[in-house]
Amino acid sequence: MQCKDNVTRARRGAGARIGFSIHLTAYVLVNALLIGINFGTSSQHLWFKWPLLGWGIGILAHGIVTFALPGRKGTRPRRMRTKRRLIEELLRKSASESPSY
Repeated sequence: MQCKDNVTRARRGAGARIGFSIHLTAYVLVNALLIGINFGTSSQHLWFKWPLLGWGIGILAHGIVTFALPGRKGTRPRRMRTKRRLIEELLRKSASESPSY
């Protein structure tokens, strides 16, 4: 039964990391577009900083929930990986942490 729990936990963790990377990618692309629109229309009044700041707070909260909360220490990927590779990595880690009887 514990093996099934580990797989579920690993899938959930991998899905959270992929969800964060999608959120971050959308943030960067949309805000790059907004900055371009702002400078293209009026460089006198810089309004792009407000959506950048507001959404940035959401990105920060998402990152904290995904990477810094207890139970997820040390599992932050150094580069983008596929979901399967993340699941395998988390399963190996949980197998090494669980006591052997």
